[in-house]
Amino acid sequence: MFANPFKLKERGILGMNNRNINFIGKYNNRKNFPLVDNKLKTKQIAQKHNIAVPELLGFIEYQVQINNFKHYIKNENGFVIKPAQGSGGKGILVITKTVGNKFIKPNGVELGYSDIKRHISNILSGLYSLGGKNDIAVFEKLVDFDDAFNGFSYEGVPDVRVIVYRGYPALAMMRLSTSNSDGKANLHQGAVGVGIDISTGKALNAVQFGDPIKIHPDTKKDLKELKIPYWKDILYLAAKCYEMTDMGYLGADIVIDKHLGPLVLELNARPGLAIQIANDLGALNRFNEIDKVAGKHLTVEEKVNYSSSNF
Repeated sequence: MFANPFKLKERGILGMNNRNINFIGKYNNRKNFPLVDNKLKTKQIAQKHNIAVPELLGFIEYQVQINNFKHYIKNENGFVIKPAQGSGGKGILVITKTVGNKFIKPNGVELGYSDIKRHISNILSGLYSLGGKNDIAVFEKLVDFDDAFNGFSYEGVPDVRVIVYRGYPALAMMRLSTSNSDGKANLHQGAVGVGIDISTGKALNAVQFGDPIKIHPDTKKDLKELKIPYWKDILYLAAKCYEMTDMGYLGADIVIDKHLGPLVLELNARPGLAIQIANDLGALNRFNEIDKVAGKHLTVEEKVNYSSSNF
């Protein structure tokens, strides 16, 4: 089956070429890309702007430092290791429990010290990084996700992706991990994408591997029942990331810790287009409405209020 290009245009569907040229190319200055392409730099600049992020346990830059990882995790039952310059969820290792010398992944697989060291070495060598460049292994505290998501995510922390256009929250979805995605909230690896209403924080539609679904494939939870807490705070946090990076087309990934509330997990200067499928609407319609008012709202609060009232 092929989509009719005229119908796609009528619905305001944003395509990849249009995104790359007229949105990423136009609104994202190349000099600002390192602020979002490098997760360690994102975390450091976010802290300077008083934007809440998961706690940094430490980072490793060189192969000779690999044994230092034991120091970073010695007081942690669970933790996350990720490449600073990774993309598409590649190279992210989630450990939910530590038992003696064993590290337990969300799917129950046990790893030993040698497995962790090998994974760090692969990160440093650039196996998961953009362009295969030498990378940094970043250690983060594991997020204890909010009880509101019990049953909606399978053995992993769900996150909210908000597309921020010219400082305005334009589209949102929640990404829920599955057995396919190995505890990671990444759509390419099989996570579920749930379109979220900007006004209310409630679920609209859901997709997995691009196909519509109604229940979570593992937990059998009705996805229409999903409602995200702290919703206004999440929109505010996402919009504030525009002020921090000066990027007009931005994806902000936010998690909700049951003790700390919303935290910015990472930012994306090239957010994907599947969020349109999850919401069952075209991004261009939203962007065109924002273009009409851009410049009229000067504060983050005004931009969030506009989006909440109109989308």
